[in-house]
Amino acid sequence: MKKLLLLLAIVCLSQAANAATDTLTVRIKGMRCEECAHKVKTVLGKLDGIEKVLFNIERRTATIAYQKEKTCTDSIEARLAATGRYKASPYSSTEVITRGMGLQMSDMHCQKCADRIMKRLQTMEGIDSMSPHLDKHYMFIRYDANRTSKAVICKVLGELGFTPVNYYTSKNISFAYFNIPAECVNEETIETALALDGVDDANVNARQRSLAITFVNNETTEEKLVEQLQAEGIKAVVPKPHECNEE
Repeated sequence: MKKLLLLLAIVCLSQAANAATDTLTVRIKGMRCEECAHKVKTVLGKLDGIEKVLFNIERRTATIAYQKEKTCTDSIEARLAATGRYKASPYSSTEVITRGMGLQMSDMHCQKCADRIMKRLQTMEGIDSMSPHLDKHYMFIRYDANRTSKAVICKVLGELGFTPVNYYTSKNISFAYFNIPAECVNEETIETALALDGVDDANVNARQRSLAITFVNNETTEEKLVEQLQAEGIKAVVPKPHECNEE
């Protein structure tokens, strides 16, 4: 009997805690990067009753858990509106949130490579359009962030045998592509590369045994990256010119 009463007390306390907490998901169109998200979190953290804030940068959304007895949605939205830039607006999971991104793929060598990529992406939910630029080995992809994401798209590209990283048109940005041992094709290698000065993005591919890097060329060079990677135990080498055998 005592155990039953204790269990009922725990359930009641849990229900009371859940009843006292609510969540609000809003669009914050001015929030475009992790730094913006940090600023939003700091602003909301000054409001009494905020428990947790989760962000989706692609959707420009913030999901805010708050204590109902200490604050409310009006107070939260007013606090965001006061920032000027990070005003909140309603969010719907059914709306179309169009995003565009460029992905550098040094292993996309020819039109057949691009055709294979586009054929696969066309089967995915949320893909709006694709535009390959073979001369610079990148593809611009437009998609609905409410139905897919950059991470999902990059995963599919990796399964096809490509190694996508961020592409920028700036003359200060360059790209490096290395062959690495199979045992180095892992998240640890990506984290090691990202920690190097001047590196913006990094990715690996198991099928190609490759490491691709986007870097700021006035901060580092391809040669320097090779030296630093090898010093970290990653035997990266620049591959020989590719002869495409796409069928």
